[in-house]
Amino acid sequence: MTSLPPAPTRQPSGATAATAATAADGKLAHGLKPRHLSMIALGGVIGAGLFVGSGAGIAAAGPSIVLAFALSGVLVMLVMRMLGEMSAARPASGSFSVHAEREIGPWAGLTVGWLFWTLLCVGVAAEAIGAAGIMAGWLPGVPSWVWVAIFMSFFCATNLAAVKNFGEFEFWFAAVKVTAITAFLVIGVLAVTGVLPGTDSPGTANLTGDGGFFPHGSSGLVTGLLASVFAYGGLETVTIAAAESEDPRRSVAGAVRTAMWRIALFYVGSMAVIVTLVPWNDPSVVKPGPYVAVLDTLGIPGAAQVMNVVVLIALLSAMNANIYGSSRMAYSLVARGQGPKALGKVGGGVPRRAVLASSAFGFAAVLFSYWWPTTVFTWLLNMVGAAVLVVWAFIAVAQLRMRRRLEREAPEKLTVRMWAFPYLTWAALAGIVAVLVLMTLDADNRIQLYFTLGLTALLALVGKLRR
Repeated sequence: MTSLPPAPTRQPSGATAATAATAADGKLAHGLKPRHLSMIALGGVIGAGLFVGSGAGIAAAGPSIVLAFALSGVLVMLVMRMLGEMSAARPASGSFSVHAEREIGPWAGLTVGWLFWTLLCVGVAAEAIGAAGIMAGWLPGVPSWVWVAIFMSFFCATNLAAVKNFGEFEFWFAAVKVTAITAFLVIGVLAVTGVLPGTDSPGTANLTGDGGFFPHGSSGLVTGLLASVFAYGGLETVTIAAAESEDPRRSVAGAVRTAMWRIALFYVGSMAVIVTLVPWNDPSVVKPGPYVAVLDTLGIPGAAQVMNVVVLIALLSAMNANIYGSSRMAYSLVARGQGPKALGKVGGGVPRRAVLASSAFGFAAVLFSYWWPTTVFTWLLNMVGAAVLVVWAFIAVAQLRMRRRLEREAPEKLTVRMWAFPYLTWAALAGIVAVLVLMTLDADNRIQLYFTLGLTALLALVGKLRR
C-alpha cells in the first residue's frame, strides 16, 4: 500500500509566515485566513443551482419542493457531519480521497479522487459557459468564447499566484451572495406577512391551489428531490480548503457546525418564500427564474438585472472554487502515487502544474461544447451527473471505518463527532442508495447514473490494477 503523507500540523499564526515556511520546503502554503474559511463555508452553499436550477424543481414538484429540499438537506447535513469528523481528526488537502484510501484501500482513494476531479473540471466548463451567456446578453457584440477565455484565464492566473488569491475572491463573492439571499429572504418574509408596503399577504393560496401541495404526486416530489440533491453539490470543497488554513482542525469544525442553519435558512427558507408568493406553475418560475419571478411580482425595479449580476457572481465563484478544488485534489492524488508525478510540483506554495492541468481540462470541455455539443460534451455531463452521490457514499463508508479506528487509537482527535453513530451514518448511506435507485425511474437521470457508474467502475479497475 502506498505510504501516505502525514496530516498537516498547525502552522504558526500569521498567513505570511506560514506561506513562507511552506513555500520554502515545496509544500502547500497555509495562506487561508479564518475570515476566508468562514465566508467560504457560509457562501459555498449558495450556488447558481439555487438561483437558477431550482426553477425546474419547483415546476416539477410544486409547493412540495420545500419538502424535497428539506429531505435532501438532512442528507447533506449528515454527509457534511461525517466529512467534518474525519477532516477535523486528520486534515488533508485530498480530504475524502485521503480518508477513503486510508480506510477502504488505495483503489477507493484513486476512484473517488479522480471522479471528484472530473466533476469539478466539467463544472468549470459549465459555469464558464453560463457566465459567458450572461455577458453576451449584456454585450451581444462580443462572442461568447471571448468571455469564456477571459474568465478562465483570469481565475487560472489568480490560482497560480497564491492560495490567498482564491480565498480573497471567494470571500468577496460569498459576501455578495450572502447579502443578496439575505435581502431576498427579508423582502420575501415581509411580503408573506403582508408588512411590505404595496403588497397583501397571499396566505396559503399558492400552497393549496392548482393541484394542492403535491400537484404531480409522488413522481413530482421525486423529481424535485433529485434536483435539490444536485443543487447542494460543492459543499465538500470547504474541507479541502481547510487544509491550507492557519488552523485546519478548528476551521473544519466551525464550517460543519454551521451547516445545519445555513441549509435551513438559504435553501429551505427561500423555497418556502418562493412557492408562497408565486404560483408554482407560473412560466416565469423556470425562465427567467424563481427569484426574478418573486421580485417582479413584488414590483421590485430592475429585478431581472439584479439577479443576473448575482447569478454571474455565483457562477464566477463556482469557477474559482472548482479550479482550486480540482488542483488540490490532483496534487493530493499525485503525492500519494495515484497520478502523473509531473503534476505534483509545488512552486510558491501552489501546485501550479495541477492548476494548469485542471484549467486545461475545463477549457477543453468548453471546446467540446462548441464542437461536439450533443456527443462528447453530453457524455462528460452524463459521466458526472451522479458523481456527487458516489462521493457521498465513499464518505459514509470511510467514516464508518475511521470512527472505529479513532475510538481505539486516538479518541482525543474526535473533536467533531457524527450524531448518533453509527445509526445516522447507516441512515445516510441508505438515503444515498435510495436516491440512486430513484434515478432509474427517469430516462435522463437513468442515463446519467449509468455513465457515472461506468466511470466509477473504470477508475476502480485502474486502482485495482495499479495495486
